[in-house]
Amino acid sequence: MKKLALLTLTLLFALGTAAQTPSPDYQPKSKNDLAHSQDEFTALAYMHTVVTAEKLHYRKHNRYPDSLLGLVGSGSFTRRMANPDRGLYKVGYRLRPDGYALTMTPRAIDPNQRVNETAQATEKSAPLK
Repeated sequence: MKKLALLTLTLLFALGTAAQTPSPDYQPKSKNDLAHSQDEFTALAYMHTVVTAEKLHYRKHNRYPDSLLGLVGSGSFTRRMANPDRGLYKVGYRLRPDGYALTMTPRAIDPNQRVNETAQATEKSAPLK
């Protein structure tokens, strides 16, 4: 549960907590689509793939990898995905004693990205809606 909380906090930090309306030209892909732009959708999909690969890697090795390269071959994670340059986002990955931290930091802020520049997300931050 502690690992899930760490991941949730990291997701909040990466995407921010400021609620904005979706871009008028972006059409949600499903009823559960939380993205506000195509770039944000791609970043969230990448994070979902990494989390799935992390779970599979942990089940097999009983530990998390030191870097994204260690996830290659777990689930659908490929060598190309280990590149931290993901278009408009930069990937950050750190191994922690109780899990890992995955961040997606926007290279430039636009009105459709939900970034809270004033403070980092904490355990008391509102969840992403």
